[in-house]
Amino acid sequence: MARVNHKLVKQRLNEQRSKISDRQFFSSRLLAGHFEDLAAAQTRRYRYNRRVRVNLYWKPREKHVASTDNMFVRINTGNSLVTKVKGRENRYQIVCGLFAHELGHVLYTDFLAAQTHTNYLGSGRWYPYPPDLKTTADARNEKAFWNYVKTDPKNLEMVQMIAHHISNVIEDGYIENRMLNNFPGTLGYGLEKLREQHFEHIETVTQMIESEDEGKHIFESILQIMLSYAKFGEIKYGDEPLSDERIQAVFGLITDIDSALLSRSGKDRLNVVNMVLVRCWDYIESFCEECKKRQEEAVASGGSTSLAETLSEVLGAIAGGSEMGEGSSTPVPEASGGSEESATAGKRAQTHADADSEDDAEETDSSQTDSETEENPSGSGGSDNSSDEDAAPIDGGSSGSGKQETSDTEQGRIPYHQSESLSEPVGGSVEKNEDYEREHYDSAAADIERLLDKMAEKAACEQLENERIQELNDVAQNISYGNIHEGVPIRINRIASVDEELMEQYDAISGPLLNISRQLQKSLLKQLKENRRGGKQTGLIMGRRLDAHALCRNDGKVFYKNSLPNEIPELAVGLLLDESGSMCSCDRCTYARASAIILYDFCQSLDIPVMVYGHSTGYTSDGNTVELYSYAEFESFDHDDKYRMMDISARGSNRDGAALRFVADQLSKRPEAVKILILVSDGQPADSGYGGSAAEEDLRGIKQEYQRKGILFVAAAIGSDKENIERIYGDSFLDITDLNQLPTKLTNVVKRHIRV
Repeated sequence: MARVNHKLVKQRLNEQRSKISDRQFFSSRLLAGHFEDLAAAQTRRYRYNRRVRVNLYWKPREKHVASTDNMFVRINTGNSLVTKVKGRENRYQIVCGLFAHELGHVLYTDFLAAQTHTNYLGSGRWYPYPPDLKTTADARNEKAFWNYVKTDPKNLEMVQMIAHHISNVIEDGYIENRMLNNFPGTLGYGLEKLREQHFEHIETVTQMIESEDEGKHIFESILQIMLSYAKFGEIKYGDEPLSDERIQAVFGLITDIDSALLSRSGKDRLNVVNMVLVRCWDYIESFCEECKKRQEEAVASGGSTSLAETLSEVLGAIAGGSEMGEGSSTPVPEASGGSEESATAGKRAQTHADADSEDDAEETDSSQTDSETEENPSGSGGSDNSSDEDAAPIDGGSSGSGKQETSDTEQGRIPYHQSESLSEPVGGSVEKNEDYEREHYDSAAADIERLLDKMAEKAACEQLENERIQELNDVAQNISYGNIHEGVPIRINRIASVDEELMEQYDAISGPLLNISRQLQKSLLKQLKENRRGGKQTGLIMGRRLDAHALCRNDGKVFYKNSLPNEIPELAVGLLLDESGSMCSCDRCTYARASAIILYDFCQSLDIPVMVYGHSTGYTSDGNTVELYSYAEFESFDHDDKYRMMDISARGSNRDGAALRFVADQLSKRPEAVKILILVSDGQPADSGYGGSAAEEDLRGIKQEYQRKGILFVAAAIGSDKENIERIYGDSFLDITDLNQLPTKLTNVVKRHIRV
């Protein structure tokens, strides 16, 4: 095999880079790995089995956008939020925003509490605690709620799904607020761009009402308004007055939503969910019944859509919502305590002020009394058709004493939306800076270029690996294997592109194996370090570099010639593994795989060229074939050979002679002064037409032929057939009685030939 042509690699890289489409880029494993690295850094979950996994895919027709269950993040990069923007950089920012949103759930959402809330509803209880019932209407709604839930299991299922969706709406506002405050770089900027897309996509209240005429339920509109306020602090009113029942339904919950969005406790947000279920129960009950009708109509028309699917489809159609799966983890704690100010505080204050002004106008028009005003304060009203009896507090107390309360989140200051007036500034001036914009993240283009380079490199390497496979097969056909192998096809197999599964398998087992490699290197590296400093020198009468063994000489010479420090001598290693079916016995294949990994890392760390092959037999319509598996080559394109070795497996029979000749021939072409070929086998050759004394004579002949070409043979016997292997290979035999000693003994073979 010729050395890697780096000019050719660069040429192929440029060719592949120009062919990468948006679909390939945004669904690539490299981009997913980039996000996984970001997630690992922020969650501090570095172990492979605890890392957040990211799955990117491109399905424009699928309604799903993004979701997470605390362990996996799934993002449909082909959704309209991404594809409707032009330019790869802009699309990248939107995808970053989607990832930032889901990462916010991983960091700050209490998945366990959310699941507990669902379970409690199933058992007829509130979690974390019952809602604070302010009015007789609240008490009546709560009673009606539980009666409805207990009437039919389908009712319970729908209510649980609705509660989960309401929780997602409020949770989305909370986690995005924290992400914007804590991550001003690529994540925060991407999230801001995504939010712009979301807000643009949200309908006005006027448009929602028009959609209701076409079959949309009013509760869907209320949820949409709630989402708009929770995430953006704004409501798109359109042409509708603030007295609209949809707007008023949300205004009645604004104070609770505000406090929940600033609270670090997920239980506080779940309690707001309970409050929404009670306050909006009339709308929710009507919505559930409507969903039942839709599902019945679907079944009648020949469809098989379940009630859960119908409800999920309706709720999932709400723009900007995020699907949060079920998880088992609590939020990641932060070092800094205390609460944070809302990223949309100004907009929320304006919304409150609008509500206040609308209420004031209504009070003037209807000539309400002071007592009536106190019973229905700003931000706590329900729909327009609420009666005075429904609005009366059930505890008999007054909710509006006229006293301004301070907020904990404002450090004792009066919140803006609760203040009656603004004082004029004393001195100076107040000006509006229309040119100010959020700090831009200007490294997106660099990120894309870096990822494109990696993708192009991967594609180019895959192409070159496919060409290498063809080249290896051509070489295999041009070798003379002898009459005993005449008519037996030789086939070289190699994985062109390593998949994620092999990488994960390697990461799972490699830690202890690489530690063994490091220990085996330690003594050798110490010796090499000493040698680079000049080593032990003779002719000295004192000092640490004195060679005590050479103080006395009997050859008449007085001085040695001092050698200059040298590096590791030229050495090449080939490893050939038996992959016959018997290797599955007693975990022999497992130990062989571990030995290959250790030996490969040992050689790579010391810049020793190494190749690793396995061999077995296969079956075709024309008869048996010799199957050679290339796991590691002397020259690597993609540096993924360590992962390829995870494919080492017990397969068929073993026709050792053909495999041995091929590997020995490849090794003999190396320019290094010392060439070592290590064979690992659990028995003598056994294949159709290849066995007994004829096969043994074939192996002896190959050994003698290539020994004359400078190859040192080492045959490691790891099975019960050690006597036969020793008879075949003679002085090259290495007895491995204890499989635990296999990695160390093989590596020591290489160490003995490193003369320093």
